[in-house]
Amino acid sequence: MTKKANLLPAFLGGTAAVTQAAPTWPVTSDEDVARMAEVVRSGKWSWLGPQETAFCEEYKQFIGTPYCVCLANGTVTLQCALQAVGVVPGDEVIVPGMTWVATAQAAMDIGANIVFADIDPETLCLDPAAFAAAVTPRTKAVIPVHLYGCMCDMDRIMAIARAHGIKVVEDVAHQHGSEWRGVKAGAIGDAGSFSFQQSKILTSGEGGAVTCNDPKIYQTIFALKQVGWTPENPAAEPYGKLVPGNRYGHNYRLTEMQAVLLRGGLSRLAAQNAQREAFAARLTAGLEQLGGPLRAARRDPRVTRQAYYTMTLHFDPALAGGLTRDDDLQALNRENIGFGGLYWPVYQSPLLNLYDTTSPIPFRDPARIQDYRTLKLPATERAHAETAVVLPHHHLLGSDAYADQILAAVAKINAHLPQIRAALDAQRAKERK
Repeated sequence: MTKKANLLPAFLGGTAAVTQAAPTWPVTSDEDVARMAEVVRSGKWSWLGPQETAFCEEYKQFIGTPYCVCLANGTVTLQCALQAVGVVPGDEVIVPGMTWVATAQAAMDIGANIVFADIDPETLCLDPAAFAAAVTPRTKAVIPVHLYGCMCDMDRIMAIARAHGIKVVEDVAHQHGSEWRGVKAGAIGDAGSFSFQQSKILTSGEGGAVTCNDPKIYQTIFALKQVGWTPENPAAEPYGKLVPGNRYGHNYRLTEMQAVLLRGGLSRLAAQNAQREAFAARLTAGLEQLGGPLRAARRDPRVTRQAYYTMTLHFDPALAGGLTRDDDLQALNRENIGFGGLYWPVYQSPLLNLYDTTSPIPFRDPARIQDYRTLKLPATERAHAETAVVLPHHHLLGSDAYADQILAAVAKINAHLPQIRAALDAQRAKERK
């Protein structure tokens, strides 16, 4: 291996700068395995077992709310939270244009009409001004999504919501442990919805939870999850005595095996979040020093703790020597980095086909106020197609040396932008022949 090969990007025939492997995910321990064996032998595998009960106690203390309910996944958590705050068929729910499709799907599945609002181009989260502009007399709830590696501006969102009597259901699927002015995400709005799907920073493979401060919201979510049963005294031991609630409910229960994994993950979460924050800070400072087209999203000073599903970064085409974001990512990832792009704008996602009027979408209301086929949210669409970049959270559990290798890779690409563009132009010309 020559020094020259080290300095040349792998895309141009050099040696990849990143030689350390990214940390694997999920993380487990021998204690998780021992607890799982105990559950398997116990025969108590579901229906509010001791592991689920213990996790709910631990998680509500972690988030800082008096109530926590575990459910089957992070889609039905949103569905039940919306129902619990009073959303009924025909109500409007405001959703950011950039999020995973489940945010909109959960509301649609209970008969709500989705109104998409644009995002803040810096954080990629719901733009408060766009939220305010989307409010109508039929607006019942808003779902601010703490997306990727940034939090929503909860001061402005809560002020707008309270001024209009709108309920706030935080989508916290990406941000287990983030804090806004010292209050954790999931404890700020009327309810907080969490996903524990395998890619999340707290995971049981599948699963979810809702946190809240209001006992009536808690009781309704509990009944919806627990086939209509409600806790007689929700202030007592996590569930008190179960009684028929005279309410319609589903079976959205979590298993004891999932709860074991969640308890183990929660015991590691604070330390992992701190490690990710430190890695992100090192990468942020390094990218700023390097200059060039890639930088980290600016952190709002009101965010007192930031959890990362991914680290949010921005690509500036004006500084890229004619490369597009995807060109730059192609060259960067040849250096053995795991940078990636974003979700589709929800209203354009082929997973939902909202723009297809022949698609058999449940509860489609012809009176909805947006035509998804022609809807344009400029900040959402530019971030998706041109400017935003993410680095998955497991990379942020790497060492300082791993971060420095990523920075070395970025430096190599920045130093060879014209040559990379020439190579890409030649490659594309050849493909056109």
